[in-house]
Amino acid sequence: YIRYDVASAFFRSGLTKTDSWDKTLFMFQEVYHVPLLPPAAAAALGAFGELFFPPLLLLGLAGRFAALSLTVVNIVAVVSYWQVLSPNEAALASHIYWGTLLLITLTHGPGKLSLDHWIGRRLAAR
Repeated sequence: YIRYDVASAFFRSGLTKTDSWDKTLFMFQEVYHVPLLPPAAAAALGAFGELFFPPLLLLGLAGRFAALSLTVVNIVAVVSYWQVLSPNEAALASHIYWGTLLLITLTHGPGKLSLDHWIGRRLAAR
């Protein structure tokens, strides 16, 4: 459930970025101020991160790597639009919630219902 909850939230966010690329670019130019990156690069990297890593997390394939990558995406999101999140307690709480769930996966791994576990058992049997 932990992996599904986080993966679905980030994947849905990534899908909204690809729905209207012009709108996404506008948001990264005017609202989401990602430090050190031009808006177009930040938008592309954000969309990539939100679409590529959630399936890995959901499957538990490279689970800790996917959790770490989404943790970076989550932190960048909070930093980039802090001015929008800080007055909106529910939105900020969502990012804290996802960060906590990602921390669980980072520290404990993706669990027994994961491809990482299955692959590990296969390799250990050899």
